[in-house]
Amino acid sequence: MPPTPQSITERRAVYAAELAQGTDRFHEPRRHDCPWCGSRRLRTRLRTPDLMQRKPGTFVVDECGDCAHAFQNPRLTAEGLAFYHRDFHEALDGVTDRLLAARGSRGRHRAAARAMLSYGEPESWLDVGTGYGHFPAAAKEIHPYTAFDGLDPTRRVEKAHAAGRVEEAHLGRLTDPRVAARLRARYDVVSMFHHLEHTPDPREELRAALAVLRPGGHLLVEVPDPDCVFGALLGKWWVSYGQPRHLHLMPLPNLLRELESLGCEIVATDRREPHIPYDLSGALALALGRVLPHLDAPWRPTPPTPLQRRLHTALTRTSAPLLAATSALDHTLAPLFRRTRFSNAYRVIARRPA
Repeated sequence: MPPTPQSITERRAVYAAELAQGTDRFHEPRRHDCPWCGSRRLRTRLRTPDLMQRKPGTFVVDECGDCAHAFQNPRLTAEGLAFYHRDFHEALDGVTDRLLAARGSRGRHRAAARAMLSYGEPESWLDVGTGYGHFPAAAKEIHPYTAFDGLDPTRRVEKAHAAGRVEEAHLGRLTDPRVAARLRARYDVVSMFHHLEHTPDPREELRAALAVLRPGGHLLVEVPDPDCVFGALLGKWWVSYGQPRHLHLMPLPNLLRELESLGCEIVATDRREPHIPYDLSGALALALGRVLPHLDAPWRPTPPTPLQRRLHTALTRTSAPLLAATSALDHTLAPLFRRTRFSNAYRVIARRPA
């Protein structure tokens, strides 16, 4: 894939050339069995466009009738993933960006780091999918004597290293044999925050994570919970569906059984603290984004007119109080949601056999 040009005009031309070939080539053949258990009892759980970036295409999430694993079907190819991930953070409007910020807030990072205090002070910690390294920066306040490294497939991890948020920056994927060989048995803790759902093969990712852990080390995983009631109530407007970037949604029992089959001891599970209070405000933001698409997105065929810009600005400002009120409602109801099936995420801490 050629480097992304810097000018919006050049980027629009690149996207136009790619989209002229259609989006079917971005999808693998449709599966007729569950990638988790092999069952052929599948049902369509969701059909949706890209509500986050508003890139063209339609995406389907199927659910297994036997193990309840939900997965994108047909799945995006490597070329498709690159297309839909490209410009993701740059293209987000202010509202959607704030939603993602809520997921990665400093308070949430500190709370996740505190979850490991019961298991001793780790010497070394690898954060997988670290991005700009915001989790290691916050976790360092809880574990001041721990060396935090970051792994990410994008060059954001290099910026995290330059900013001093991680001691070592590893560019690539954990399942890359070269990365795995370099990091084998180096870490006391490996964390994956909202990472597994983005991976083509979560099982392979878990095996790779255990390989870089020292014997007796801990794996800390947080993922969206597909059993959340909001998934059924909000449908395609549920933020955690995350199409097309989320390839898998794993029920808690499936993940626990997989870790146990790999010889791990499950030392903690939690559906309360990982809950992110953004379901209602996220649904509203996605709906507003559908009506008020990002005007300067390079995949839009033509640039916006001055009138479209003024109208977009006026409507965005008008909707801001409603979004603020809905976000306040999310936070007000969060203590209740955390204790019910409205909780939208879960955490698992597993120990590698010594």
